[in-house]
Formats: sequence, structure tokens, C-alpha cells
Amino acid sequence: MATTPVTEDQVIDALRPVEDPELHRSIVDLGMLKAVQIRENGIVGVLVALTVPGCPLKGEITRRVSEAATELDGVESIDLEFTVMTDEERENVRKMVHGNAGASAGTNQAHGHAEGREIPFAKTGSKTRPLLISSGKGGVGKSSVTTNLAVALAQQGYSVGIIDADIYGYSIPRMLGTDRDPVVIDEMLLPPEQWGVRCISIGYFVPQGQAVIWRGPMLHKALEQFLTDVFWDEPDFILVDMPPGTGDIALSLAQYLPRGEVFVVTTPQPAAQKVAAMSAAMAEKVNLPVRGIIENMSWFTGDDGKHYELFGSGGGQELADELDVPLLGKLPLTQALREGGDDGKPITAVDPESETAKSFHEIARQIAVDMKPKKVYSDALKVI
Repeated sequence: MATTPVTEDQVIDALRPVEDPELHRSIVDLGMLKAVQIRENGIVGVLVALTVPGCPLKGEITRRVSEAATELDGVESIDLEFTVMTDEERENVRKMVHGNAGASAGTNQAHGHAEGREIPFAKTGSKTRPLLISSGKGGVGKSSVTTNLAVALAQQGYSVGIIDADIYGYSIPRMLGTDRDPVVIDEMLLPPEQWGVRCISIGYFVPQGQAVIWRGPMLHKALEQFLTDVFWDEPDFILVDMPPGTGDIALSLAQYLPRGEVFVVTTPQPAAQKVAAMSAAMAEKVNLPVRGIIENMSWFTGDDGKHYELFGSGGGQELADELDVPLLGKLPLTQALREGGDDGKPITAVDPESETAKSFHEIARQIAVDMKPKKVYSDALKVI
């Protein structure tokens, strides 16, 4: 019995669930599917328009389109060809997924706006929880905590992004292991994704080995672009790797993210705990709640199986008691954690059964479940 020839409409319907791997929208709805041609012997010609020339995920798009089309009865193979969107088509894509950048011009910057552009997850109706990972001083492992906490949240099924706001000491791209730069579509930045986590950092825009020597206004502008020009797609969590201390960026983020939740990273030693308290004090002054303390480098496990408290003990709990917030977890000092940060292979991703990874998962669970805000925010709800 001869197979009924497939139709163009059937192929389009089969390709509709196929999403662009960066925009997470249907290639049909985005206008990327330009043509379908039914040929002889079960061959189907498909023309797809890439958003930008040299699209880094062209291979992934090829795989997704091929798998979806060949699942149809009557399709033996596809002849996939690519073209590139015009400037007008890219503008339409940007408007579709990111809105009009100038639509909010003239609004008050102090309520979640930058340069007249609205910060999506600063709105009260947004589902995104901004988590500001802070410390009073450098060297306590704040960036490695941010990276592994983000990966743990992603592994628990949440959509997650990281803003590397440590402009002078950026390290998140290396720790996360992202191997490509952001893609620009009509001035909209698509952050690269690795281990289920999207990330933006000044490190993508500075030549390797070059120092960032900027004054406050330039730092401020870079931060604005991270918040407004990047397509985050309203993730469940946006983690902000804060610079150490209480400088300009910390103040700007407090202004832009009034719904931010502060988590302070410290080591057990009293000296680090005292400095970390300054970060918590700043958060209080700008009306951002400190939700919890994370103690890093709590102990080292020797070959004899004993715990050695190389940096002392009690600092994290003492700070938590002082601020009347929970100590969410104590993380061991391990070589694998350090190596993962250097190699772009976070321990939470590559060794999820390790003691350290389990600690990160428990901290992530507490933040996502136990500390979930009780209030339901919605722009549609009004008190009359």
C-alpha cells in the first residue's frame, strides 16, 4: 500500500514545536522557517533563516529540525538549507521576545528602570527572584558559590541566569565554562548558556588578559546593559555575583533591583565574618533583606578522614545569629571545587554525588522551597 504523500502544512506543524536554542521560541513563530518543499522519494526541502550570520548553534538547529521532520510518515530525509534574516526581520524578532527598548522612556529609574528601559524582573508581577550573592571581602569563594548554586538550581528544574557584576574581578564565564560569546540581535544580547545556566559578564567584551580600568559612570552603564539589553526571558532565578565591598555597583543594584534578596558568603574565621557583616549592613541601609548566610571553606577532609578547620570555626553561625537569619550551609574546602572553577566544570555539574555538590543542592533547595516568598505579586491585582 502506497504511503500518502506528506503535505507542506504537515511539515510546518511538525516543525512548530522546534525551538531556537537561544531564544526558546518556535522557529515557525519567530519567522525562521522560510520555505518547505515536498520533493520525490520522501525528500523534503526546508529553508531556515538564521538570526545572525555564523550562528554558533547552527548544528543544534539542524539536529532539531531533522529529527522533527523525519518523524513524519512519508518523510525519508530532509534537504536543509540556511539563509540569514534581514535587519528588519531581526528587529521584528527582538520586538517579539524583548519588547520595544524605548517604550518605557521617561520612567523613574529608582523603581527598576535604567536609561528609560524597564528591567523585566524588577517589576512586582515578575516571577523572577533576584538573588544577590555578596561578601564583604574578596577571596572567600563568592563566585564559585554563585556558579555552583546556579547549577544546582538548574539541576532542580528551575530556569536560571547569572549576572557577573564583579566588573573588575570577573570570573563567572571561566567558572561556568561558557565557550562562546553572546549573540547580538538588533542590539539585544543573547547570553550564552552552559550547564542549564545563562550568563552575562564584562569578560565577554574585554580582550583576554586586559584589565578593566573604569570609573563609576562606565561601570554603571555596563550594569544597565546587563539588566536591560540582555534577553533573560524571565527566569525563575537571576543570581548576581556582586563585587566585594559596598561600592558603586552594590548601590546601583540595590536601586535597580528593589526585590533583590541578599545572601552573604563568608569563611569561618572571625576576621572574614566581621568584614562580611559590613556587606549585610549596607543591604539593610538600602532596604534589601539579607535572607541567609553561606559559610565556605568550613573544613578540609584529610586522607585520614578527619575534618581540619583550617580557617577556624563559628564565623558563619556567629554572623547568622547577629543578623537573625539562617546559616544555610557549610561548604568544605576541596581540591575538586577549586579545579572545577579553573576548568569550567563546576563540581555540582560534574560530580553531583559528592559531599560538596550535595551541600550546594541543599542550600538551593532551601532558597527555592523553604524561603519562597509567601506574597503573590501581580500587576493585575489592585486594591480598591
